[in-house]
Amino acid sequence: MATASAGSNSAASITSLRIQLAALTRLLHKEGILTYSGHASVRIPGRDAFMIQSINDSRAGLSPEGLVICDLDCKVIEGPAGYRPPLEAFIHSEVLRARRDIDCVVHTHSELAAMFTMLEGIELALMKSHAQRWASGIPTHADPTHIKSSQQGKDLARTLGKHNGALMRAHGGVLVAESLPALLVDAVHFEENAKAHYQAATIGKVKPLTREELDLIASVNNNREQHCFKLWSHYVGMGFDDGTLPKDWNEQIWGSVNPNAEAT
Repeated sequence: MATASAGSNSAASITSLRIQLAALTRLLHKEGILTYSGHASVRIPGRDAFMIQSINDSRAGLSPEGLVICDLDCKVIEGPAGYRPPLEAFIHSEVLRARRDIDCVVHTHSELAAMFTMLEGIELALMKSHAQRWASGIPTHADPTHIKSSQQGKDLARTLGKHNGALMRAHGGVLVAESLPALLVDAVHFEENAKAHYQAATIGKVKPLTREELDLIASVNNNREQHCFKLWSHYVGMGFDDGTLPKDWNEQIWGSVNPNAEAT
């Protein structure tokens, strides 16, 4: 599922990306996945550039007009005067530089995710069916500091490798996806999976999904576009209902998300 008009750099496409990114950020804040920190980004189609929130804007009320567009050296090339990207923008630029197969990145300071980097001999296990997304592995990046330089970003991108998510030692996590709606879905499922592991461990011995079970899940749950449309519709709908999202975003919030997809 391509992010809004992938391959197009029209004004309408960029506007749709702005609204989708602002919406995703507000929704992840509502879910407690982004709080006073953390941030998401999206690649600008056809350019070595990405869109991200500014360093001081609240995640709860992020405005599409306040987003900045940076090159892959994290220099602002479009945005309101005086706005600059977050300190850890190099997470996004270097992952996007290294991973041409994905268009979106989110960095969270999830307490659950960080917890699994601070336990001796215990790694985050794949507990729920949608965790099949991380069946290739969830590596842990050893640097516990803020990622504030290009080299640190490159190091993190190497840790991530070809995987769809990584943990950051005593810090949080990073997830990648092909579109902003898909990124929302992955962020929700990643948090659900970490919570399921924690809850199961409070009751007894953890019994994660086996390789055979993950392969079986992948063979039957293979329509990611439908699933992403279903969850994007759910969270966007709730956001409109409770005022998290302005209703005048409705027309452009869908981008290239297929409203005719058969949800499963």
